[in-house]
Amino acid sequence: MSDIKILVVEDELITAMQIKNSLHYFGYEVVNAVTNYQDAIMVLENDNIDIAILDINLVGEKTGIDVAQYINKNIKIPFIFLTINSSKETIDLVKRLHPPAFLVKPFKREDLYTSIELALFNYHSSKPDLKSENFDSLNTEDAFFIKDNYRFKKINFHEIVYAQSDHVYMKLIKTNEKNFLYRSTMHDLLETLPNNFMQVHRSFLINLNYLESFDSDSVVVNGNKIPVSKQYKSKLLLRIA
Repeated sequence: MSDIKILVVEDELITAMQIKNSLHYFGYEVVNAVTNYQDAIMVLENDNIDIAILDINLVGEKTGIDVAQYINKNIKIPFIFLTINSSKETIDLVKRLHPPAFLVKPFKREDLYTSIELALFNYHSSKPDLKSENFDSLNTEDAFFIKDNYRFKKINFHEIVYAQSDHVYMKLIKTNEKNFLYRSTMHDLLETLPNNFMQVHRSFLINLNYLESFDSDSVVVNGNKIPVSKQYKSKLLLRIA
């Protein structure tokens, strides 16, 4: 299971270190911590960031507001504003960018954790393709964020080798051989996953990128033998022909 990857944009080095330590404590991955707009944009363009924490005041002319505007226009990820100034003018300026969370300094470590979880949830739950009644998972274009012990954990689609139906859950088998239960039907899961996934049995779907071999009634994906039923055999042959 992948850690949530976070960019910290903060010009006060002591505060940045405190934020990084808090994020590591809660199991998040800090991809980078930068102090200015230019470095922030470089990280956003070159790393797969899940969420950004932005101080409003930065080194240089441009601010965290400018970074947020760039994110909204180009990257499309959630972000959290940090500020020591909670004046009405600042709040009004920030509200125009619709941040999914906001923190006023000084803040507690637990407040930072809560803001990140809320930001991830609020951002992804606002997407029109998300089922509003499902509060156990959130979907992006290339990953699930699945609720696990009150936290959202990231599972990249490319890590999934195959999935097996288990009552009201789908058991996801990943490349690191760790399993995870995802509350979904076979149909809904297939609707969410990219087209390199296909159903091969009433209880199994596979990631074709990991297909190693097949015979008349089974396939091998990443070393795992999966049954193939007759109704899906011809569809499989058409996909791999």
